[in-house]
Amino acid sequence: MERVSKAQVKLVRSLQQKKFRDELGLFVAEGDKCVNELRKAFELVYYIESTDRSLHAQPDTLLASPTEIEQMSGLRTPQGVVGVFKKHPIEDWRLEIEDLVLALDGVQDPGNLGTIIRTCDWFGVHDIVCSRDTADCYNPKVVQATMGALARVRVHYVDLPKKLSEFSRQYSDLRIFGTLLEGDNMYEVLKQSARSDLHQPSAVIVMGNEGNGISQAVRERITHPIRIPSYPADAETSESLNVSIATSIVLAEFRRPLQT
Repeated sequence: MERVSKAQVKLVRSLQQKKFRDELGLFVAEGDKCVNELRKAFELVYYIESTDRSLHAQPDTLLASPTEIEQMSGLRTPQGVVGVFKKHPIEDWRLEIEDLVLALDGVQDPGNLGTIIRTCDWFGVHDIVCSRDTADCYNPKVVQATMGALARVRVHYVDLPKKLSEFSRQYSDLRIFGTLLEGDNMYEVLKQSARSDLHQPSAVIVMGNEGNGISQAVRERITHPIRIPSYPADAETSESLNVSIATSIVLAEFRRPLQT
C-alpha cells in the first residue's frame, strides 16, 4: 500500500471549496458508512485510511498519518477514512415525473440540504429539483449529512420557475404543492380529497428558503398552496418550522396512503 502524497493531501483539502469541486469534477466524503455507500453509485478516485486504524485495507488504499487526515478533513473529529469520488454528469440526467418529486427553492444551509436528501431516500423520492442558489449537494457538509443517501437520490440544479412551467406543459395533470404560511391546512386538503386521487403520480412538492420561504416567481407556478398547521391552531409558536423538519412531515403525510 502506498502513502498519500503531499499533492494528494492538498487536492483533497481543496475539495472543501466549490470552485475546485466544479473545476476537478470531484467531491470528498468521510467515514466508513458514508464512503462505502457512495462507492455503490460513484466512481472512487482515492480511498485514504489513517495509519492509526486497525486496517482491513484494500490494495488500492492510500495510507495517511493522523495529521494528514486532519489536514484533509472538514470534520471537527476526523473519522480516519476519506473517499474522493467523481461527480455525476448531472446534465446527462433526464427527469421524468413518475411519482413524487421534491423541489427546493433557495435552501442554503448545507445541513438542511443533507438531511432533506436523506429524508427523500427514506420516503422513496428519487429526484430533487433545486434552484441554482440552493446549496451544492457535493459540499462536504451536505455529503456527510446524507449518510450515503446521495448514492440513491439525484439532485438537479435548474432555473426552477422555468422548469416547473415545463413540467406543467409536459404533464397536463401535474399538481405542484407549495408550503406557504397562507396555504390551506395540509390535513384538511387530505381529508377533502380521495387519497387515491391526491397521491397519484405527477406531483411536485416545493419547499422554500429558510428565511424567506418560496420566491414569488416559484409561487406563481404553485397549483396547491399548503401549510403544516401548528397545534393547537391558536397557539403562540415559532414563526415557521425548520425546512428539513417540514419536509419530513410533508413527505410522511404524502406517503401515508402507500403504507396502508
